[in-house]
Amino acid sequence: MDKRKLALLAALGATTIYGLNHTIAKEVMPTYIQGFGFVQVRLLGAAILFWFFSFFIPKQSIARTDLPRMLLCALLGMAVNMLCFFKGIEFSTPINSAVLITITPILVFVFSVFLIKERLGLSRVVGVLLGFLGAVVLILFGNELRQDAPNIPLGNTLFLFNAASFGMYLVLVKSLSAKYTTVHLLKWLFSFGFLMALPFTYKEFGVVSWSELPFEAIWRFGYVVLGTTFLTYLLNVYALKQLKASTIGVFTYLQPLIGIAYAIAVGADEFTVSKVVAAVVVVAGVYLVTKRYEAPS
Repeated sequence: MDKRKLALLAALGATTIYGLNHTIAKEVMPTYIQGFGFVQVRLLGAAILFWFFSFFIPKQSIARTDLPRMLLCALLGMAVNMLCFFKGIEFSTPINSAVLITITPILVFVFSVFLIKERLGLSRVVGVLLGFLGAVVLILFGNELRQDAPNIPLGNTLFLFNAASFGMYLVLVKSLSAKYTTVHLLKWLFSFGFLMALPFTYKEFGVVSWSELPFEAIWRFGYVVLGTTFLTYLLNVYALKQLKASTIGVFTYLQPLIGIAYAIAVGADEFTVSKVVAAVVVVAGVYLVTKRYEAPS
């Protein structure tokens, strides 16, 4: 199998893991842990895993000139991205997060226009506007009454910041992924991200009753650390070595199909009219923005 096909499979694998994560992570919040506390579990666990595996591959030094970009990638892709997502999922619902995350490829395109001069066309402008319209619909009209979703508009707004920070991360980390091995790059990004997020996460992490956690919570923690964090970032950085950031972003709009199907199957969420409308509008916007990215990179 050629490298491009492997990269596409890696991107698909990461998207599938992310799609299931919307519900799996939600099921432990806030009963066993709050959003920011979960971020510390995720960042610390992934940093330890990447450092462990880095001892088994050739060492690689980081150039000082790359340090500012690495710090910015850690801030956007690890700290801000995860803080917004996990606090958002604590406040909102799995389907809302699965729908709003699809705005990522639109934001990747917007950032690419300004940073790497992607070509701007009328259909793409319309797509960007549709994507944001869908997000606004969900924020303004998706306010259900649920005990496990105490502030859905705030949670949905945080999902937008999550998508924006991850979209910018995908654009900025592309050059670093071509220069450094995946494990060495991610061990530093997660270490920096852990330190950046620590002022926000340590209090919620410290109040968790670790000795009293049931297996139901433990396996979900494991899924988020091993799957949603370690494997997905590994797969995405590997895919970025062969594919454009915008191509990786396109896979994001598979997440609603995976996330919604799983959430409904396990009874964690249900469709409403506002969610259907928002999902259709967002996916239409993503299609218009990304339909010309089909050519091999």
